[in-house]
Parts: sequence; structure tokens; C-alpha cells
Amino acid sequence: MARYAGISRWQSTARSLVVLWVGALLLSIGQAGWDFDAILRNAEQQWGDLGPARQRIRDWGELLERSQNLDESAKLKAANDFFNASLAFRDDMSVWHQTDYWATPIEALYKGAGDCEDYAIAKYVTLRQLGIPSDKLRITYVKALRLNQAHMVLTYYATPGGEPLVLDNLIPQIRPASQRSDLLPVYAFNAEGLWLPGPGGGKRTGSSKQLSRWQDLLTKMRAEGLILDETR
Repeated sequence: MARYAGISRWQSTARSLVVLWVGALLLSIGQAGWDFDAILRNAEQQWGDLGPARQRIRDWGELLERSQNLDESAKLKAANDFFNASLAFRDDMSVWHQTDYWATPIEALYKGAGDCEDYAIAKYVTLRQLGIPSDKLRITYVKALRLNQAHMVLTYYATPGGEPLVLDNLIPQIRPASQRSDLLPVYAFNAEGLWLPGPGGGKRTGSSKQLSRWQDLLTKMRAEGLILDETR
């Protein structure tokens, strides 16, 4: 009888462990995606009737859903193509009546327009949500030499210190940095820190917490229902 009681206790413990494991799995699944119904409700509360923006935001959610199992190269292309096609280039003054405004992806899709910073931020957020680690991505300030003006792009490092790929709205094709002689890097940032350009991926010089605009952007995103896991 004692043997059967021991088996019964083992079975009970095993069932409890299975319940905990399933619960943890369901929780992780729930955290992996964003609730776009809630995101749209939040957007409507802020702006009222979304008009064509509703479909743009829905399309973004569908892109995130169908791109989860792609390899990293395909994820880069999906994010780059989507935002280059979905947003018209407009400066901050014409869109937001401010000289320098960092829009969340939801704000950019609501307007259907943005400047170079909005393209780079939206692509970064998309690729982070698709599981690409932060240390492979940097939002990079450059000087666009042919335009003689400041510009922003997203760069992707397949390996630490390797040559980055450039995701840009000026040239829609993703190209290695060596093929973008029209861009002069100034500085870059990601969740890990601030970077100055240089060989081997550049030199880390500080924390992104020093960038108030970036912290403000993350706060706005959280209010919209877009929470990035900045620990991975």
C-alpha cells in the first residue's frame, strides 16, 4: 500500500508540474505578441476615427504574425519593405508641427508619414518584436553626404564587429555599409548603449538612458500597448 501511495504522490506532483509548465508556456505566448485589438482601441481613444490608418496598423500586426518564423535575413527585408511602402516621407514640421519629433510606429502608421527617424525606429521595433536581439541592431545617425544633411538609418550586425547592413528609406534595398559611401556615420544607439563609429563595430560610449527622446518614446509605446523586452 505504501508503494502505491508513493506512486500516487508522484503522479500528483507530476500533474502539478505539468499545470505549472503549461501555465508558464501560455503566459510566455501571451507576452510574445501584442494585442492589436487593444492597440487599435487605444489609438481610437486618442485620435477618434482612424480611417485608412486602421488597416495600416492591422497590416503591421499581420506582418509581425506571419514573419515570426522567418530567418533573420527575411525578417530584415519584411520590416524594411513594409515601412518603406507604408510611410510617405514628410518632415516633422509638416506632420507634427515640431522641429524634431520621434514618433512611435503607431503614430507613424496613423499619420501614414514620417521622417527618417520614424522609419528607423519603426524597423527597429519591428525586428525586436520579431526576436532579433538588440545587440544586433543599432539606430544610427549619419550624415547623408549627397543631401548634405543629417539622416537616420537602422543598421544590423550579423556578428559582433562585422560589417553592418543598412536599412534605409532613401535607398530601399538593404545594402552593406561598404556600399553606402553616401552615408557618414556619426553615432548609434540601441538598448545596450551609445556607440561611436569605428573599426570592429565602433566604441561604446554610454547608455541609451542618456537619450531623453528615446526614453520618452518607450514611455509612449508602453501607453499604446507596445512593450519591448529590452532584456533580450
